[in-house]
Amino acid sequence: MKIVRSRYLPLRGFDAINLCGVLFVHQGVYLSGELINHERIHTAQMRELCFVLFYVLYLAEWLVRLLRRGNAYRAISFEREAYDNQRDASYLSHRRHFAWRHYLGAGNRTHRKNKKHPI
Repeated sequence: MKIVRSRYLPLRGFDAINLCGVLFVHQGVYLSGELINHERIHTAQMRELCFVLFYVLYLAEWLVRLLRRGNAYRAISFEREAYDNQRDASYLSHRRHFAWRHYLGAGNRTHRKNKKHPI
């Protein structure tokens, strides 16, 4: 994954964005090992979906998740896989192809945990 420091990308409010395996980072933003690993997981997801399909599915899932309660971005299966495994530096060496599918039905489970009634 190539890392590019930029003044213009990503848009305001974001520290970094991974576009087709190239990580654009605002100048002055600290790149932690966790952030780099998170974005490397996204690059693996993009490659197995030939990049374009990744973005189509990402957008479609985000739109569906917007209709539900909770944080649509954090509920996306691609993000859930990346956040769950960003601390494991060896994750990509033992990651199964299409591992993000495991998170598809997960919905906003993390948000339901905080409610007082059982799932």
